[in-house]
Amino acid sequence: MEGGSSSKTLEKVDMQKGRQKPGSWHPNVEPFFPRTDHNPRELKSWAKRTGFNPHFSGEAATSVSERYPIEKNDGAGLDLERGLDWRGESSPKIEIYPILGRTRENRGSETEPVSVPGNGRKHGSDAGNGLRNEPAIVEPQKRRNEPIVASKEDDKKDGYNGNDIAGGSGQEAPAIPPIAKPKEDDNKTNRGVEIDVSPEIPETCSGGWLRPSGMKCGLRENPGPVPLMYYGLQHYLSLAASLIFIPLVMVPAMGGTDKDTATVISTMLLVSGITTILHSYFGTRLPLIQGGSFVYLAPALVIMNSPDYRNLTEHKFRQIMKELQGAIIVGSIFQSFLGYTGLMSLLLRLINPIVVAPTIAAVGLAFFSYGFPQAGSCVEISIPQILLVIIFSLYLQGVSIFGHRIFRVYAVPLSVAIIWAYAFFMTAGGAYNYKGCGTNIPSSNILSDECRKHAFTMKHCRTDVSSAWINSAWVRVPYPLQWGIPTFHLRTSIIMIIVSIVTTVDSVGTYHAASLLVNSRPPTPGIVSRGIGLEGICSILAGLWGTGSGSTTLTENLHTIDITKVASRKAVELGAVLLILISFIGKVGALLASIPQALAASVLCFVWALIVALGLSTLQYVQAASFRNITIVGVSLFLSLSIPAYFQQYQPDSSFILPSYFVPYAAASDGPVHTGSRELDFAINGLLSLNMVVAFLVAFILDNTVPGNQKERGVYMWSSAEDLANDSSLLADYSLPRKVGQFFAWAKCVRA
Repeated sequence: MEGGSSSKTLEKVDMQKGRQKPGSWHPNVEPFFPRTDHNPRELKSWAKRTGFNPHFSGEAATSVSERYPIEKNDGAGLDLERGLDWRGESSPKIEIYPILGRTRENRGSETEPVSVPGNGRKHGSDAGNGLRNEPAIVEPQKRRNEPIVASKEDDKKDGYNGNDIAGGSGQEAPAIPPIAKPKEDDNKTNRGVEIDVSPEIPETCSGGWLRPSGMKCGLRENPGPVPLMYYGLQHYLSLAASLIFIPLVMVPAMGGTDKDTATVISTMLLVSGITTILHSYFGTRLPLIQGGSFVYLAPALVIMNSPDYRNLTEHKFRQIMKELQGAIIVGSIFQSFLGYTGLMSLLLRLINPIVVAPTIAAVGLAFFSYGFPQAGSCVEISIPQILLVIIFSLYLQGVSIFGHRIFRVYAVPLSVAIIWAYAFFMTAGGAYNYKGCGTNIPSSNILSDECRKHAFTMKHCRTDVSSAWINSAWVRVPYPLQWGIPTFHLRTSIIMIIVSIVTTVDSVGTYHAASLLVNSRPPTPGIVSRGIGLEGICSILAGLWGTGSGSTTLTENLHTIDITKVASRKAVELGAVLLILISFIGKVGALLASIPQALAASVLCFVWALIVALGLSTLQYVQAASFRNITIVGVSLFLSLSIPAYFQQYQPDSSFILPSYFVPYAAASDGPVHTGSRELDFAINGLLSLNMVVAFLVAFILDNTVPGNQKERGVYMWSSAEDLANDSSLLADYSLPRKVGQFFAWAKCVRA
């Protein structure tokens, strides 16, 4: 037999067909020896021209082209066409070019072939078998001379396709006995193994979404203490805006001093470190950072601008903080109950990307009245800051320095450091010195008619107006109940209970996106319930310590993982430990508290816009061109802005003058709802003035009532308990530590 000719090979196979014994499995075909001038692409081209696309059922085929390359064969080299039979003995193979096999999952999605021993498959017949040392392509049977016959159960689940090979001459090679091929349905539920001749097919992961590029550091990898420390700081530096700027907005609005701002920042860092470690060990175990969320900022502004606190002058900050602590604790208890009782597993069936996208986007859109109006108080700082962070994150994102894209990863901290230094030199150079006006205490200039018009500019532009550095201690450990015993009221508790559901929706979308980003399968509903329950416990800790905000998974962390390609769980844990140690240094919080408010507001203009973009990016999992979907998202976003505007048009009955950016939140407490109960009126008016609450309610109702199939809606596909039991890698990614898992063995609702 002359090597290299596909047509002659098929003729030989056909000649042997008549002499084959009945019931024998292998045709008596001579081994194929490629000639020295053989072009390995010839067979591939033949397969493309003839549409060769056989299907096998049961086992996953694996590419051997990389591990066993084609060489010029002088008789002693490796022969790719000579495989091994089921007992390891030599047997001839069909003359095909070795290419990558793919496994077809449900819903037509495709997954990476099983190539590592121990990686089980949900519907595989021999899940633990991977590619062995011998160059075998598939291993569908244990016994020799026995044809593959799918059982009725397997036919229903997996389907079976024949292996008819049409050659260029129209002849057939009966490599596999003909078996009745079931009709494929429209949803492509065939889970057989398909050997495709196209090497440029993108690999996909469970659920049908494209698998992203490989990570520099995987979920369970440990590159060493020094890289871990670097990667951990990298994560937290890129999330500086979410961890620092919430207190810079909240504390001054609550009437707190610069020292109070520094203390709340240190407390926020401490609680973020503790809750991140807890989530890494006892939550979903994904490399996600816990911290204060902007979801809690809007309801906090509503509560602090209520009539009870609006005109309060004595101990205003502590009174409002204790009110926020009590409300956050009640809402967090409800969230923890939702997770650990298993009710979250039922709610997951109703939460899909069409609900998550407008809800998260509305969180960023809620602060449009605060963003640039506050940043515009010092345009010489705010405008350069906005331009610089956009230039770093967009125009210079591809610039690599020593192999690191620092401009894209550290766009926020780098731009803040540069503009902060620029503002310092402007302050030191006398740009904000006015004749007869004090430089250290700008608020006292209100008493002078000449300096009154400059007091606002000096307060927002100067870098030396904060007294936090002088009044803060070098070492201070934040402790629980440092502001006093929390106070509990029905009206604020109702608001925070609904807000905790919104944060749950945010976290569900983050869990799913993060699991696909780190090249792992999505968690099971039980694992999601475990994560939500633990987030409730973490928010209780935040309420006890008094951060003014609950603790939840930071959506911005996905952006960091995607850019840095670092998803190590240990890196996040080590970064959390460093964050805890930094929180004990009181001067660090004081330094961060001295950031000018105009600079903070200009950074938040970018951060809130990024949150909107991250929310809308969830629509990649649905059919974005569907009229049903675009209508639901559009109506949800529009009403999330329009309905709160209606409630906010009712001006508060007070002579106290508020800044324009606080008027919407203050007006919400005097809305149009009058039920006869003052507590209930405040709760309903306050909730319907929150953009993210309205967006969630509208999207939730429409998505679960308007007809639409699962593919159109992009229903989240979660792993099952069977996946967790069969796949050792999935088990290692999500399972609790051994002793902790034994302790929670009774809680089936949070195991899988």
